[in-house]
Amino acid sequence: MTPTSPDRIEQLQKALVELRGTIGQVFLGQEETVELLLLSLLADGHVLLEGAPGLGKTTLVRALSSALDLAFQRVQFTPDLMPGDIIGTRMLEGDSGGERHFRFIPGPIFCQVLLADEINRATPRTQSALLEAMQEKQITTWGESRKLDKPFLVIATQNPIEMEGTYSLPEAQLDRFVVKIEVASPNEDDLVRILAHTTGTQGTLVASKLESKDLLEAQALVRELPASTDILRRVARLVLATDPRRPTSPRQIQDAVRFGSSPRGGQALLLLSKARAFMAGRPFVSDEDIEAVAAPALRHRLVLSYEGEASGVHPDRLVAAAVKASAKASTKTATKVTRA
Repeated sequence: MTPTSPDRIEQLQKALVELRGTIGQVFLGQEETVELLLLSLLADGHVLLEGAPGLGKTTLVRALSSALDLAFQRVQFTPDLMPGDIIGTRMLEGDSGGERHFRFIPGPIFCQVLLADEINRATPRTQSALLEAMQEKQITTWGESRKLDKPFLVIATQNPIEMEGTYSLPEAQLDRFVVKIEVASPNEDDLVRILAHTTGTQGTLVASKLESKDLLEAQALVRELPASTDILRRVARLVLATDPRRPTSPRQIQDAVRFGSSPRGGQALLLLSKARAFMAGRPFVSDEDIEAVAAPALRHRLVLSYEGEASGVHPDRLVAAAVKASAKASTKTATKVTRA
């Protein structure tokens, strides 16, 4: 493979920064959310957006797909939605010779950006229809596998589970999302900007200079970005610190968590850190990158115990405790190596 030139890398990084600004012109007052969405895109991972209705989650996803000119489909999840409504179905047809045969009718999942709107309003059976597509980038129907186009990104929105008519996503599906982004309500100044923008003459969203092939190239460069052994150990220690069964885990974790993050959480954490370093124009991953993406990468992977749920502790506080513990362990190890 021919190495990518520094000029080409700089060109892609500049285009990504412009893309961030372009989406920010539409999705106002949510810079961190836009940043995490782009990092997930670079990490080739799926996104779970949680927030109350009306906060602009659909607007954000439409802006992303429009700016990149990616094939976009939206599915409104409801209790009566069936797996075939997402994946597709077979129809029996007859030809001119009187022969009958089945023809596959592709569902909306055959796209590049799939918005699974209010995913937790559908039953677990329908939610699970996305699992193979999210993990393998393919679907299997009636014994035949069909590849999905690249890039393929599922962005699912969900209402807070306290709302009526919602089903909690199973842990196996939550683990497939590289991040869980909590979309907060805007402050007064941002709300004024939103009202002015959405009730007046809206401008056309300017397309970015990134195409599908450029995005795939950037995703490959993110994976090639090196991470030192110290960084790998820091990520491993952070993931292990979320396991309440380990005696070295923080007391908050042991008291409030039933199951910690899986190794997939470590993979997500490292890829997001690489993506953040790439967007910043750095050829290496730092501790700062890990700490910046730890909460969105791990908050949905912690299964709280009964005591944790009763106490009302937010998962971000538990992730922060794990981050602190892993940093302390890394400092101790570095001190021992220095003394040796």
